[in-house]
Amino acid sequence: MEIDLPLIWAALIAFAVLAYVILDGFDLGVGILFPLIKGEQDRSTAMNSIAPVWDGNETWLVLGGGGLFAVFPLAYATILPALYAPIITMLLGLIFRGVAFEFRWRTQRGRFLWDWSFAGGSIIAAFAQGIALGALVQGIEVTNRAYSGGWWDWLTPFSLVTGAALVIGYALLGATWLVMKTDGDLQRQVRRYARITGVATLTLIGAVSLWTPFLRPVYLERWFTWPTAAFSMVVPALILGCAWMLYRGLADRRDTQPFLAALGIFILCYAGIGISFYPYMVPTSITIWQAAAPDKSLLFLLVGAAVLIPTILAYTAYVYWVFRGKVDPSEGYH
Repeated sequence: MEIDLPLIWAALIAFAVLAYVILDGFDLGVGILFPLIKGEQDRSTAMNSIAPVWDGNETWLVLGGGGLFAVFPLAYATILPALYAPIITMLLGLIFRGVAFEFRWRTQRGRFLWDWSFAGGSIIAAFAQGIALGALVQGIEVTNRAYSGGWWDWLTPFSLVTGAALVIGYALLGATWLVMKTDGDLQRQVRRYARITGVATLTLIGAVSLWTPFLRPVYLERWFTWPTAAFSMVVPALILGCAWMLYRGLADRRDTQPFLAALGIFILCYAGIGISFYPYMVPTSITIWQAAAPDKSLLFLLVGAAVLIPTILAYTAYVYWVFRGKVDPSEGYH
């Protein structure tokens, strides 16, 4: 039986992107909420809750981007020119945010600058990611296997809405993460923010979901014709179930349930995007198989991935296990 290497690699790239979204999403969310957290001690505690894991979380971004370049070069060469502006903006936001982790603890007089770098970098990175996603969903103009659109094609009302949706969604992940990792006054603050961002996230998910099928005929067909139409009923129902778990977890003052429910909402939304995209790497122009590198290259890279991905998963799991439990306000960066 012949192995479908392009499909295997598409699944691996999709997994890497999902891992980045749910892992880096909550620590970007902490940065987004940072200006709203009252008290210097609580801000330091919030930052310390993600300090051991934030840079490891971004490993998945490197794996996803590098994998796209190596395995689907045609998709990489098509998508990047269309999204240079939001991607460069995202990287600049991540740089400012990363530097703030180190410099914030080295100054008293200028700490407010690094606080705003941390918050601003997180907001900008999340918003740019959402805009890039929206631009990809609405479609990229391709002619003769090359990007043929304009410089500003990524900037549309739909992409701005998806940018805002991702910022709010990451804030929900960040709030529920802090509910799980902190206690006392800080936990009470972020539990309130989790309720607000939860309602806003679900509202924006509904708006984007209703808008998306009318962007391209293939999306409309995919969501409203059998058998894929079944997912248009199952996925929203599961999202509502996660929303109920989120509400009950916050109302019953449970620590872990809200975070798991928020993760469930993100995973289901990601599955919905995957249903809309398949079998395209560049919707609706280039398929997985058209974009893929030669099979010999895919097989060679797959051997490396078979070692690399389990290694990343192992050290990620180990770090989260070592730093499990509540954050001690007296420990962390100094």
